[in-house]
Amino acid sequence: MRQFTEPVDTILLGRKLAEGFIPHWENVAKNPDDPEFEGGLKYTATPKVVFTRTLEKSRWDNTIIAKGDLVEEVNKLKNQKGNDIVVYGGGTFVSALIEAELIDEFNLFINPSAIGKGMTIFKSWDKPQNLRLKTAIQFECGIALLCYEPVKPE
Repeated sequence: MRQFTEPVDTILLGRKLAEGFIPHWENVAKNPDDPEFEGGLKYTATPKVVFTRTLEKSRWDNTIIAKGDLVEEVNKLKNQKGNDIVVYGGGTFVSALIEAELIDEFNLFINPSAIGKGMTIFKSWDKPQNLRLKTAIQFECGIALLCYEPVKPE
């Protein structure tokens, strides 16, 4: 996971996920005995942008609020100097990014647990999209990371 998160210098979140994600990692970063301590330090130190229609200001450290047009806000971030931007968002937020064709790379973590019904990030995508597998990584715990990039029509 360190290899995946190391080049990330900006995290995008939907508001609903941010409300659990940010406090969780802040708590992990306070406990050196936590097995996820390094992740907590990374996620806490990395600047975050929360996309929301309801919050007026950030209640978290190292976090700003984005309330403008999604496409404009994300393209502004993508055009800034820096390294990788990663999205941890809920299904609605990620679906909006996919629909607006703002995703340059899909990193899908496949967890070996069948939960039955779930939330799909592709629910509002009504047109076919070809993806090309770039890499696949299997972790000791059984989780697989599949990295795909969109294939643009010629």
